Amino acid sequence: MSTTGTLQFLGAADTVTGSRYLIEHGSTRVLVDCGLFQGLKVLRERNRAPFPVPPASIDAVVVTHAHLDHTGYLPALVRDGFRGRIHATPATAELLGVLLPDSAHLLEEEARHAASHHWSSHAHPEPLYTTADAEHALDLVHPVDFGRPTRVADGVEVTFTPAGHILGAAGVHAVVGAGAARTSIHFSGDLGRAADPVMRGPAPLEPCDVLVVESTYGDRAHAAVDAADVLADVIARTTRKGGVVMIPAFAVGRTESVLLQLAELRQAGRLADVPIFLNSPMAIEVAGIYHRHPDEHRLGAAEIDRMYGLATPVRTVDESKLLNLRGGPMVIVSASGMLTGGRILHHLSAYADDPRNAIVLTGYQAAGTRGAALLNGAQTLRIFGRDVPIRAEVVRLDSLSAHADADELMDWMRRVPVPPASVYVTHGEPSAADTLRRRIKQELHWSARVPEPFERVGLVTSPRVTNS
Repeated sequence: MSTTGTLQFLGAADTVTGSRYLIEHGSTRVLVDCGLFQGLKVLRERNRAPFPVPPASIDAVVVTHAHLDHTGYLPALVRDGFRGRIHATPATAELLGVLLPDSAHLLEEEARHAASHHWSSHAHPEPLYTTADAEHALDLVHPVDFGRPTRVADGVEVTFTPAGHILGAAGVHAVVGAGAARTSIHFSGDLGRAADPVMRGPAPLEPCDVLVVESTYGDRAHAAVDAADVLADVIARTTRKGGVVMIPAFAVGRTESVLLQLAELRQAGRLADVPIFLNSPMAIEVAGIYHRHPDEHRLGAAEIDRMYGLATPVRTVDESKLLNLRGGPMVIVSASGMLTGGRILHHLSAYADDPRNAIVLTGYQAAGTRGAALLNGAQTLRIFGRDVPIRAEVVRLDSLSAHADADELMDWMRRVPVPPASVYVTHGEPSAADTLRRRIKQELHWSARVPEPFERVGLVTSPRVTNS
């Protein structure tokens, strides 16, 4: 059998972050996703390493969705020489205009704090990239509609298919080569849930020669609990004590799910008239993007306005600082969802040591993050150079996750009319990826494996798929 090129796993091959896949076809190079590594320090240090291929040699980048573990390295790639187009769905393009500058701002702020408080081992700590780098990256973003085949480079055509998960999230169906000498690859991206209360479910998997599937929740099923009941209970018992409920949430995706639950509780009379604050400038900006892309989600315009009208928006740094002096009872929804940065860290510093308060973790917590440490029972968290005691109640709420769980991933795959020749299981912790791999082999009888970091595989032509 002949080959049409190669696929190399530059990230998300032994971890749940750093999504980066390189397609090579002749002299053409196309990068699918360009994410940041997050969590464990050994992973974060990969962000500082030179990119595995010269950025200037890459012809195009295609991104599945806007979350930083899929797009957060773009400013560095552009700074270091990439000059091609960054292809994304229209909603993803809009979200990148919010997320990338914010990411750069946080990196710059972190470097300044490290320098002024001598937290870093470097004499002059520098951010991974700057706000100017982020703006330069945004100049290269090219919106492409769902379902429109697009030639992104010589011999490589891609089509975005809805993935659910968050606004703009897509699977990438790539065709490499032409005629009989071609290979089709489907990248799942982060797959959403069929019954998600905010986003519409993912499109069915199309026939393909190669499937690259995520495995974030590849070893577990989401708990069958009512998120509204959990939120109502923790808010009621915490605020009765005059406490503060802190809800770390990703500014895009999880925040909307939390606000929707709170709005429905308030409407049903199950949420007392406790003050609710949305301390996430990014999340506030995202409201307009929901209005502009109504076909991607289940929310009506009035519902969006009611959700965002429920909470008092906190826009400035001074307003954020005042929350730490205010005290309870109150609810604060703030980024980031895994406690890796953002304003939520200041609230934890102020309130986490008080047993009257509560911290509600609403989604996946990658290994090495403060969120994962909390779930593992950490008694202290290192925040801004000091150890903050954790005496607040910690509540886990996975049922608000925007990721398909293992059973949902399997259901999505088994419905494809023609099985792929090869499946590569990525974007999961090692145990999650290997568990999903075993299920694919045992239940579907497909060829599946977990690739090694930086592994390169040949793209074999196949006559089985004629309409990919």
